[in-house]
Amino acid sequence: MNDTFLKACRGEATDYTPIWMMRQAGRYLPQYQAVRRSRTFLELCKSPELCVEVTLQPIDILDMDAAILFSDILIPMEAMGLALEFHEGKGPVFPQTVRSPNDVERLIVPDPEETMGFVMETIRLLRQELKVPLIGFAGAPFTCATYLIEGGSSKVFWETKKMMFTAPELFHALMEKITRCTTAYLLAQAQAGAQALQLFDSWAGILAPTDFETYVFGYVKRIIKELQPTGLPIIYFANNGATLIDYSAASGADVIGLDWRINIGDAIKRVGDKAVQGNLDPLALLLPEDQLRARIKRLLDDAREARGHIFNLGHGIHQFTPPEQARIAVDAVHELSRR
Repeated sequence: MNDTFLKACRGEATDYTPIWMMRQAGRYLPQYQAVRRSRTFLELCKSPELCVEVTLQPIDILDMDAAILFSDILIPMEAMGLALEFHEGKGPVFPQTVRSPNDVERLIVPDPEETMGFVMETIRLLRQELKVPLIGFAGAPFTCATYLIEGGSSKVFWETKKMMFTAPELFHALMEKITRCTTAYLLAQAQAGAQALQLFDSWAGILAPTDFETYVFGYVKRIIKELQPTGLPIIYFANNGATLIDYSAASGADVIGLDWRINIGDAIKRVGDKAVQGNLDPLALLLPEDQLRARIKRLLDDAREARGHIFNLGHGIHQFTPPEQARIAVDAVHELSRR
């Protein structure tokens, strides 16, 4: 087992800086496209053997130091009782939004094994195959709530903020249910064999810090606290979260995920005795090889004071990224960080 990733999460000495990439199992790989061609995205997410295949692809092809479970952050929201659809060019859609007390009341807090057993089966199968650690994950409550309230993606999040500011009790009731669902889901992943857990807060950066503290932070801290008895490293990633980094550091997470909008050295000074993960701009993978290697070397140099560093992108790898560019990045990180 290559446990370099887990050592970095714990702040232990490593022979080199480990690397994996958010969304590494996905659309940029022709091998993934071949699997995806004959089925819908949700069908793929619910097929453990195929999820194993696509989770393994970036490990076998690109030599990543960790695998992340192939799934979607909204799978638990469907299990709460809502129809979930994925539309080409539009992304996830919830035809029935959650905007009233009755809508929240109808949501269930599901048993993860009963309703999402396919995820746990994928984890169990992957543990039999993998030679690198497996990361389980979930969407953070606020990010998931935005999809339920808006009915899908949004640019201004009008309905979400309207609920926060004009019906805070309703908003908190929704966040409470999602938090309970998310906690149970991640605990089930840990029991099934996940070796680290990441909480994705993809839309946290739309909030002013004061609103993040008032409406969101308590739920993040609660989930992390309830996961700590598992003993697994916990990663919290707030996208577009440079303004929220002090909260991320205080969340209780072992590893702070960073997007590319902050210098990693500056972030390290602010997070204190925490490992960090990040934070190359995903589109920087398009740079010519010599420039990409130089960018990676600078990032590694800036991160040298970190308690632990996992090299990653500042968000998911873009679907049109040439896989050979990702391989250049992996090889460069392994070579340039060798100690």
